[in-house]
Amino acid sequence: MSRIAYVNGRYLPLSHAAVSIEDRGYQFADGVYEVCEVRAGRLVDERRHMARLDRSLREIHLARPMSAKALSAVLHETVRRNRVYDGIVYLQITRGVARRDFAFPPADTPVSVVVTARGSDRARLEQLAADGIAVITVPDSRWRRVDIKSVALLPNVLAKQAAREQGAREAWLVDEAGRVTEGASSNAWIVSRDGKLITRSLGNDILAGVTRSVVVDVVKAQGLAFEERAFSVEEAYAAREAFVTSASQIVLPVVRIDGRPIGNGAPGLIATALRRDYHRHAELS
Repeated sequence: MSRIAYVNGRYLPLSHAAVSIEDRGYQFADGVYEVCEVRAGRLVDERRHMARLDRSLREIHLARPMSAKALSAVLHETVRRNRVYDGIVYLQITRGVARRDFAFPPADTPVSVVVTARGSDRARLEQLAADGIAVITVPDSRWRRVDIKSVALLPNVLAKQAAREQGAREAWLVDEAGRVTEGASSNAWIVSRDGKLITRSLGNDILAGVTRSVVVDVVKAQGLAFEERAFSVEEAYAAREAFVTSASQIVLPVVRIDGRPIGNGAPGLIATALRRDYHRHAELS
């Protein structure tokens, strides 16, 4: 079956879906995006994703292109037309098509909206979680507003490629003080030797991950020891467990960092339990 994309009001075969070469997303990375997990044909945590989208749009001074109800209908229809049961739906909004100029185009310039959806191999992801993943650490060279879910992802791309070249799945970005900010496409967590879950507190230097926020709620509801603060690479090496969170991967245990085994070198009990219980606390729509 041919994949279908939504592009500025039309549902088109992916091979015919296109935007102008003067779209500001292409010219300047002047846009934002969201990725929602699709599970059993339903969107996971759509409300939280749309709230974060609204914040990103406000931060770059871009008006929402349609009502929340209309945008939700487009997301669900794109999932339906692509017959996605388990997978992701991707939404990108840019400042639209205009003559190439750094300053904003006229206020009445129509924004560009693109939505795609694709399935994933759930069994493969579960096996990945059962095995655990490796990460590497690299310097965090991104701009200072990574709390905006911008399409400007070149540093993330380079970090992810470095990870792949070293046989790892993810890269953890490290600030000038030697502390982990987050992953190239995920939030980073450790479990200390005394059993405390630790992840960096929210700020302009990390993305407020939707999966992260749900996991925080689960951790607090279960009364687990928890601390939001920066942790060093050395703390990560010495941790009992480590894991990453993201919409496309949920909770993935980390078993090696920079080639060093974490804990006993196998997925930890806490990360495994959080992954198992995640969808009991997430919202489905």
